[in-house]
Amino acid sequence: MINDSYYDDYDLKENLHFDSKTVHGGLGCDPITGAVSFPIFQTATFRHRDFQISTGYDYTRLQNPTRQELERTMAILEEGLEGFAFSSGQAANMSVFGILKPGDHVMMSDDIYGGTYRMCEDVFSAAGCEFTYLDMADMDQVEAALRPNTKMLYIETPTNPMMKVADIALLAQFAKKHGLLFVVDNTFMTPYFQRPLTLGADIVVHSGTKYLCGHNDVIAGIVVVNSPELAEHFRLQLKTRGNGLAPFDSWLILRGLKTLSLRMRKHDENAQKVAHWLRGHEKVKKVYYVGFEDHPGYEVNRKQSAGFGGMISFTLDRPETVRKLLSGVNMILFAESLGGTETLITYPLTQTHESIPADIREKLGINECFVRISVGIEHVDDIIADLEQALA
Repeated sequence: MINDSYYDDYDLKENLHFDSKTVHGGLGCDPITGAVSFPIFQTATFRHRDFQISTGYDYTRLQNPTRQELERTMAILEEGLEGFAFSSGQAANMSVFGILKPGDHVMMSDDIYGGTYRMCEDVFSAAGCEFTYLDMADMDQVEAALRPNTKMLYIETPTNPMMKVADIALLAQFAKKHGLLFVVDNTFMTPYFQRPLTLGADIVVHSGTKYLCGHNDVIAGIVVVNSPELAEHFRLQLKTRGNGLAPFDSWLILRGLKTLSLRMRKHDENAQKVAHWLRGHEKVKKVYYVGFEDHPGYEVNRKQSAGFGGMISFTLDRPETVRKLLSGVNMILFAESLGGTETLITYPLTQTHESIPADIREKLGINECFVRISVGIEHVDDIIADLEQALA
């Protein structure tokens, strides 16, 4: 039986600085043994102490101490009421859109991860839901897209991969005025830089695979909510769909979170230098990076975020240069995903955004000359040197 005094310690942790919260988490150590590294409870089921007397754990599909430690920690970091850990970012989003009913309408960022687009169009549209994709930085577009059956507002900021920035607080006011659920994908920024719930969002979703884990060794999704009603929805999703994150994967993300602050600072520092270097290269035609003062969303991002993150997209002069770059990098890895310690370079046209229709990709600028880079925590001179030799 877990001693209630440990939950008192958990409450006290909310008063710590963010850097300390990432290290000490929810309970922090095991309340039974005092183990400093929170244990991996690799069990399917739990013994009841007696008839109708439970330890609070019954079956890992329902609840598991390792997963709950991760969920508590994410609720603390995002300053939400309750967190939920899913088997992937896609599983998390399936549960988010599982709130919808046939006939419900959703307003979405027009520049969004291809897997999210595919989920909306191939799964939930077939179930009778409706989706409108628009530039969330343009409030005129947002106002015009509102329908009587609009249920949800779903955004990425910055967006993947065009790095558009939306005003979270302004959209939260709009959502509240019209009775909409407001969902923010906070994968790119993490709670280290940006906390949407504090700005008025109802739900925050993450691909925990990325910066939260930070080491490219886990597939996971995280949801954090700000109301008991929403918490009950996601609790039912985990219980019924059986899509909760496994204990070992939960432990790996807990371990990754301990260095989140350190890693995000380094990602941010390196990305600023890489972005400016790219902007000065003769073969680079355009750089999409929220840290440039002339970026359209620069001031909004400064208002709502404590940094710029580690993501950069750029357009090269011709397809041949792209192929040369992707084939020529050595230390930098040509691979899907983002947010790990290693610098990864991705070709959205055939990787992350291949599910997006060609006409939409072309309109956004995701073409055969377009590349996205997730700047890692290596020495920045080595990152730049590798790009330079591959572009030579």
